[in-house]
Amino acid sequence: MINTIIRIAAIIILAVIGGIVARPHLETQLFTASISRNVGPLDIVAELERSTIQLFERASPSVVQITTLTTGNDSAPSELRTGSGFFWDVFGNIVTNEHVVNDAKAIIVWLASGEHVAAEIVGSAQNYDLAVIRAKEQGQAPIPISIGTSSNLKIGQWAYAIGSPFGLDQSLTTGVISALKRRLPTSKGRAITNMIQTDAAIYPGNSGGPLLDSKGRLIGVNTIGYSVTGSNNALGFAIPVDIVSDIVPKLIAKGRVPTPGIGIVPGDGAALIRMGLEGVIIARIRPGSPAERAALRATNQDGGVVGDVITAANGERIRDVFDLTSQLEHIGVGHTVKLQINRDGKTLEMEVEVIDIDLKSQP
Repeated sequence: MINTIIRIAAIIILAVIGGIVARPHLETQLFTASISRNVGPLDIVAELERSTIQLFERASPSVVQITTLTTGNDSAPSELRTGSGFFWDVFGNIVTNEHVVNDAKAIIVWLASGEHVAAEIVGSAQNYDLAVIRAKEQGQAPIPISIGTSSNLKIGQWAYAIGSPFGLDQSLTTGVISALKRRLPTSKGRAITNMIQTDAAIYPGNSGGPLLDSKGRLIGVNTIGYSVTGSNNALGFAIPVDIVSDIVPKLIAKGRVPTPGIGIVPGDGAALIRMGLEGVIIARIRPGSPAERAALRATNQDGGVVGDVITAANGERIRDVFDLTSQLEHIGVGHTVKLQINRDGKTLEMEVEVIDIDLKSQP
């Protein structure tokens, strides 16, 4: 019995001694295991931060701040505006919004290096809110931002906006693509389709700056931010790069883009509501226009005659003037559009030529 007690006591003493000897090794292992459990998430965050930092460092040298002095008159005095832009190519062409340089009598471009140069308008397209400007004295342009595509964008994809909000130096905002295929009215019954909505903050002064994907490729041109009444939230919108890639080369080459039309002036939609119809009612027709040659009928207020209502174009339903102008832009100048007309309750089909209605030679 005594021998048994002695053996148990010896085992306990050896276990205690072993624990004391092994303690430093065990603590090292536990500390290492604790670190290894934390390294993964920390490394992921650090890598994401490095990617964002590198994206900004690559793209920001090509982004500029734009200051303009607008022409004034008795009813609207001159004013200073600020916006953003970015180098499109190695020839010094800079893309921005049309509303940033509209009516500008002086344009100053502030480079990322801090230098500033006077610039002039190369071309503008009000219907797309896009413009191209170029420095009057050419220097070496920075490497342009890589051009991506907007055709395969997905909601939830990361988005990065660079610009000069409120006239400050460059800033970066991040977010995601919140929605696609938005429509933004511009002017004269026109609208930009397939607009990108993002929650990457777009402040006044960011207009004209680039919207980038996670690889630093251009996916859009930031154009406007809408503040929601009674909320601190805002909706940011960008012109998709596929439209930009189509319009900008035309502005560089010719200074303008065609405005497809058929020579009609749309009427008030209230008459359509009273008639229980949707579409575009013709209020007036330009003399000598394709609409006149096709014998379309305008509204005659004196005679009480209601004009033709365009309800479809090339088989596509027309609900409003934005649908019609979008279809005409898709068809293009020089082609023919097949219109479906409601006239006095009867459905007619007519083919009408699409022309560039802004050309001086046009009616």
